[in-house]
Amino acid sequence: MDRYHVIIVGGSFAGLSAATQLARARRSVLLVDAGRPRNRFAAASHGFLGQDGVAPAEIMRLGLTQLARYPTLDFVHAEALSASYADDGVVLGLSDGSDAHGRKLVLATGVVDELPLESMAPRWGVSVLHCPYCHGYEVSGRRLAAIANTPAAVHQAMILPDWGPTTYFTQGVFEPSAEEAGLLVRRGVEIERTPVVELLGEGAAIQALRLADGRELPFEAVFTAPKTRVASPLAEQLGCAFAEGMTGPYIEVDQMQQTSVAGVFAAGDAATPMYNATLASAAGVMAGVAAHRALVLEEAGGTPDRP
Repeated sequence: MDRYHVIIVGGSFAGLSAATQLARARRSVLLVDAGRPRNRFAAASHGFLGQDGVAPAEIMRLGLTQLARYPTLDFVHAEALSASYADDGVVLGLSDGSDAHGRKLVLATGVVDELPLESMAPRWGVSVLHCPYCHGYEVSGRRLAAIANTPAAVHQAMILPDWGPTTYFTQGVFEPSAEEAGLLVRRGVEIERTPVVELLGEGAAIQALRLADGRELPFEAVFTAPKTRVASPLAEQLGCAFAEGMTGPYIEVDQMQQTSVAGVFAAGDAATPMYNATLASAAGVMAGVAAHRALVLEEAGGTPDRP
């Protein structure tokens, strides 16, 4: 069984950022990635300093190329299926049939999106979007729909007019309060209470929304908040605590990205209720630094920090 100072599960922005810190600290690192990042549906990443307009896949390819220069880092294209405790760390069972042992573990597994309408799936990341700050500029001036899927959707609808004329669809469920309705009106947002049942248009484009009463209204882009779930069972298998966010549960961490289990850190979309490429990368940096710090303290005879 291969043994590493740190195993990182997940090779997107958070995982790569954590790996960079640890590889530069000359620690042995195993980066495990199954090749299914949440951002694979987006053609470009926006609002990410120095990477604006660059495809997420290209950012990750460049990151891996840079990491390959560090001799203490190994990469394996596989899925981490199981996690269990060893005397001095964690053992992961991988989909290629191998096991890997790490004294510390960083979970950067991301989340899986569950969209409210079937017709959103082929348009996800193109004309169906979740973050105005990530994608709003690219749909500026178009007719925008905010389709509610959580109670927080009204706040999304409130900021969208900065990018284009907006209609808030309550879906007959997420009715704004009187105060919220007043704010929406003052922002120029129309409120529609008849649910959207289908998105219409060729390919990934949107031309109109079909409502439950049969009406078809012209729109060109949709914003919604998908329900989310952590993409990997590892945190649950290890007994990490979870918190409940607006779109679903996420791994609970402290300011150093430490989970409730000593020696296990988490970063990125799996460990936050707020999703953004820059935030994910920053959290990965912190997780890598914190894992290195834990190793140093342990080796120096400081406070034990292990599962």
